Amino acid sequence: MDVRTAIRQRRAYRSLAPAAIGDELIADLAECAGLAPSCFNKQPWRFVFARGEGALSRLRSAMNPGNEWTNEASLIVAVCTRRDLDCVMKDGREYALFDTGMASANLILRATELGLVAHPIAGYDPVKVRTILEIPADLTVVTLINIGSRADAIRRGLPDWAVAAESARPERLPFERFAFIDRYQG
Repeated sequence: MDVRTAIRQRRAYRSLAPAAIGDELIADLAECAGLAPSCFNKQPWRFVFARGEGALSRLRSAMNPGNEWTNEASLIVAVCTRRDLDCVMKDGREYALFDTGMASANLILRATELGLVAHPIAGYDPVKVRTILEIPADLTVVTLINIGSRADAIRRGLPDWAVAAESARPERLPFERFAFIDRYQG
């Protein structure tokens, strides 16, 4: 699969089925994430791969209501960073979140290429996640990426909008709404 195909096939499905998660897969995903560009090659990302049933079960208690579908994830990746791990420009621009986002995108696209669903979420309690995974308090838990196989059937209990999103890709903004040539025209 080429990159363009992986980008087009990547979807945030909520209907997950079990997937085999071995050390080789985790190493592969981590390697692809780690190949992302970063400011002065500082590589500010930190990933905690939770695959054991004990860790997954404890993480379920950290999910916000509406994210019960994550109970079916075979792997949950906590994506973390800290401001001082990356470039902070003299004008105040911070690159840690941007660079960590690029590494996360690499991981998500590699999972997609391997036929997996990799769905990042913001709906969780970061303090609980930090405690459960023993992540130091000075790291920001940016997202949790929920990984599994795509289920054959749509998960019961999803709200109508999520059911619709399982069946067809949600509408994307047209070019002229987000991309401009020579000057911003929003």
